[in-house]
Amino acid sequence: MTRFTIPRDVFMGDDAISELRNIKGKKAYIVIGSQRLKNDGTLSKVEGYLKEAGIESKVFIGVEHDPSVQTVKKGVAEMLEYKPDWIIGIGGGSPIDAAKAMWLFYEYPEFTFEEAIKPFNLPELRKKAKFIGVTTTSGTATEVTSFSVITDKETGIKYPIADFNLTPDIAIVDTNLVLTLSPEVVANTGLDVLTHAIEAYVSTMATPLTDALAMKAIEMTVENLDGSYNKVMTARKNMHIAQNLAGMAFSNAILGIVHSMAHKTGDIFVIPHGLANAIYLTYAIEYNAKTAPKKYVEIATQLRLKGNTDQELVKALVDLIKKMRKDFNIQASLKEFGVDEKDFLNRLPSLAKTAVADPCTGTNPRTIDVATMERLYKAAYYGETVDF
Repeated sequence: MTRFTIPRDVFMGDDAISELRNIKGKKAYIVIGSQRLKNDGTLSKVEGYLKEAGIESKVFIGVEHDPSVQTVKKGVAEMLEYKPDWIIGIGGGSPIDAAKAMWLFYEYPEFTFEEAIKPFNLPELRKKAKFIGVTTTSGTATEVTSFSVITDKETGIKYPIADFNLTPDIAIVDTNLVLTLSPEVVANTGLDVLTHAIEAYVSTMATPLTDALAMKAIEMTVENLDGSYNKVMTARKNMHIAQNLAGMAFSNAILGIVHSMAHKTGDIFVIPHGLANAIYLTYAIEYNAKTAPKKYVEIATQLRLKGNTDQELVKALVDLIKKMRKDFNIQASLKEFGVDEKDFLNRLPSLAKTAVADPCTGTNPRTIDVATMERLYKAAYYGETVDF
């Protein structure tokens, strides 16, 4: 038996955020990243709609990139005093992930991060509050997923929390909220969407439901990312929907070694998550397709790529992603990104060990050991073809 879990309600399209005027409750705790959403008027809209619903609100501003344990604890302390019955995370992956973790520890203050990272082992939530995710970037899709990733900045330890309890009650995918994104953010998050969808499609936990969502997300990304990057607003809005579909897919099918590798190097080498995924994706496909080419071939066929054999079709898919990286000014290797070679090699044994232990590795279509993970990281560092 398999399980498929998504938010009870997903509101999408122009002005979808106005649905906040219809929720029932007393107090909402709003979590955002920077002042941007305050300065561009998004926050005031949210507060206004909540006021129409008869709900008072309190705002937490200051979630950093790769949200920290320390930030989560600060938010939890405020929640315990404020006692909200709704928690609303607004922004990209970092603010919504932080809000999810705050939600968990608000409901269970004595719980620990060490307990929380046991996959799909959280206690039942919604004893105190429900959760709304409002996405303002087209990448992580955390507004519909069962994941939250939190970093202890003092130790460098990342805590990937995975449990269907963390799936929001309501997701809001307002296509007007992404119209001012920079081309760089569009590129990084867009390749993140493609990675989510491809990894979900080839996952060992994939189902017909996740396959349908993942394939549609792949098609929409290939069709719309260039237009979104070049400020074609219909394409920009389509990418916002595509990322949501990919999120529904990978939240249920889980991911693979692209994410395992990115999780371990993003904070250490200061690589934006979507960009790290974009770098690693081609190398992982080359590695996986040596023993599990079937679903990559299906993707290439659906995209009408040219090739007479499985090998040619997989190469066509890899070449397409390489072209997308080039078109969107994304580096093709860790060395090209600027990661110091000596630092990389010194850290490599630890990176490989922790990447193999990452929860996403368990659903990768080809198994991998620590020694092979080192070889894969090296290929991604130097930009070498994976032939093992």
